[in-house]
Amino acid sequence: MPETQRINRAYRALLRTAGNTLTQDDVRKVRKALDYALKASSGNTMLTGQPEVIHALSVATIISGEMGLGLTSIITALLHDSYGRLEADRAVLEKEFGKKVVEILQGFARVSGITSMQSSYQAENFRKLLLSLADDVRVILIKLVERLEYMRNLDKVPEKEKLPLASETYFLYAPLAHRLGYYNIKTELEDLAVKYLEPDQYNYVEGRLKQTTASRNRLIREFSAPLTEKLDGLGIKYTIKSRTKSIHSIMLKMKNQGVDFDEVFDLFAVRIMVDSDPENEKSDCWRVYSVVTDLYQPNPSRMRDWISVPKSNGYESLHITVVGPRGKWVEVQIRSRRMDEIAEKGLAAHFKYKGIKGEGGLDTWLTRMRQILESSDREDRAFLDQVRSGLYTDEVFVFTPKGDLRQLPAGATILDFAFDIHTAVGASCVGGKVNGKNVTIRHVLQNGDHVSVLRSKSQKPKQDWLSFVVTSKAKTKIKQALSEERTKAAAEGKEMLMRRLKNWKITYGDAVIQRLIIHYNLKTAQDLYCNIQSGKTDLLHIKEILLKPGDDSEHIHTHEAAAEKEKKEPAGSPYSDYLIIEDSIEGLDYKLAKCCNPVFGDSIFGFVTISEGIKIHRTGCPNAHNLISRYPYRVVIARWTKAKGAPSFHAVIKITGVEDIGIGNKIADILSDYSVTVRNFSYGMNEGIFEGTLSIMVPNNDVLYGIIRRISSVRGVIKAVRHTSEQN
Repeated sequence: MPETQRINRAYRALLRTAGNTLTQDDVRKVRKALDYALKASSGNTMLTGQPEVIHALSVATIISGEMGLGLTSIITALLHDSYGRLEADRAVLEKEFGKKVVEILQGFARVSGITSMQSSYQAENFRKLLLSLADDVRVILIKLVERLEYMRNLDKVPEKEKLPLASETYFLYAPLAHRLGYYNIKTELEDLAVKYLEPDQYNYVEGRLKQTTASRNRLIREFSAPLTEKLDGLGIKYTIKSRTKSIHSIMLKMKNQGVDFDEVFDLFAVRIMVDSDPENEKSDCWRVYSVVTDLYQPNPSRMRDWISVPKSNGYESLHITVVGPRGKWVEVQIRSRRMDEIAEKGLAAHFKYKGIKGEGGLDTWLTRMRQILESSDREDRAFLDQVRSGLYTDEVFVFTPKGDLRQLPAGATILDFAFDIHTAVGASCVGGKVNGKNVTIRHVLQNGDHVSVLRSKSQKPKQDWLSFVVTSKAKTKIKQALSEERTKAAAEGKEMLMRRLKNWKITYGDAVIQRLIIHYNLKTAQDLYCNIQSGKTDLLHIKEILLKPGDDSEHIHTHEAAAEKEKKEPAGSPYSDYLIIEDSIEGLDYKLAKCCNPVFGDSIFGFVTISEGIKIHRTGCPNAHNLISRYPYRVVIARWTKAKGAPSFHAVIKITGVEDIGIGNKIADILSDYSVTVRNFSYGMNEGIFEGTLSIMVPNNDVLYGIIRRISSVRGVIKAVRHTSEQN
């Protein structure tokens, strides 16, 4: 058939479908739109091989006939493919067809620019994006119908394209149709998709349905006859229809329940549609329900009441499964004619019954949605829950300058976005640009925003950032950066204090630091050092505290000197020493205490036990104070001394950090540099936090603390400390 003849036939089919909804002036506009499309799409073909204009006419026909939409959507459907190539500019198109048509075409072009085939995001995320970016729901409806038209002609598509299209349709477009309340389209898309995704199973079910058609029709007649008699007697106006379950639905039941075709009981459903006035439709539906359950035994667990509480997309119906003739299960759907049309034609029908003619209902619906999203009234929120139809409020989707899509939680700020890109970008963020406008780091992002980050080398993470970021990644990275900054500040403060103490002839040590911590009512030495570095604590004031008349500074000198002396060990190679007890008790059995795992070089003492000989403890052992104060007569002086052997000592290191690629390998490399024996290295990740326990054999504490320092410098490690005992 010549192309011109095919175009004319498709155009007449469109006009017949639109029926009496179009005036003569409307028809003229439709013809004008077709003329524009013809000029712009001359010679262009679709993936299915058919001319572009034939495809556009088919989409417009489905939009009109199966979705029940009007003039605006028909014109938009005719121009949706050729919009970017039209000879007329925006002003001319607005004059010809109205501003709304041009807005929808622009929205369609924007959504079509995001090809889901190239997206690495899941179908659910892409659905959310589509629903979020479309200013007008008709953009989504045309996108949906375009895919339906593709699927109806999928046999003409090149073989390599069939499976990707079918898969995308099944996971993306069918659920999208379901969200918008178009159950017929959803069912058809699913069936067309599985026809190519699971051809063997599809053909098997299709064949069995054809074989059982006669017996199924007979069962429907037997089931309907008593119902007809009873309902007629009550004077109820109604229509009974039957439909066989979709092939996809049957396949799903067979798969989920692990049964064969013959074991799927409810292969078909009977729908009873009641002709009722709006004020009586609920009571009439329940009257029909009563008749059905009087005649046939219901299954209470399969009863669904979506009349009292409609689904979020407006779907209303009563569902009940009963035992029909010959013991066969039959699903019965009871609804009014209004409810049925809303179920079949979705949003467009929703407002038809609210007295809003044409497509004004869609505009009203969208206006109401925008008002609700900007409001916090409880009534508005309740309304949103009822008719939100797939609109999402728990995530935002924004674009990077390169056009990459990023998903963030609702309430996410520029700073969250920056940390989502990279830790370094977040740490140096001073603001951003959203859709070309400068904004602060606290600016909350909205769906569809195009975002870029403004950075400064002098910027550093601040404590108050934690009060407005919402992503866990941003919070973790900010805390890590603050911890690193605090550690650095503490090191500088400590150096400043040690330098001054040397000038004042005071020996730096625990007694001095403890005295200052108590005086300033601080929790840790790090707090003291940070305060010194920031200038919060004055060094001259510290001097006054330590050197004021009558102070025991001499005691401080003496005590610290003794402690330092105790730590000094006999000269010799650190790798050629072992632990012995003093000569006076040589020969006695001794063991290294597992509560503190002493290592050569540690300050130690011996403790005589009742049954295990002498246990050697570190003077810093958690149990040391208790043992020495309660049993002083059992404490033995112990020291390290040289020997010919080269024994090793057990030590445990606890490591905490932020998850970073290869952190375990980096720690292993450090250990190989020291040639130490690793007894055990266990670690795990929990919500981005790395926690590990490293059990090693070392020759002395110089090596141990050298390893700890190296591990502490690894990127991602927050803290590496010697652990007092090994914990399994």
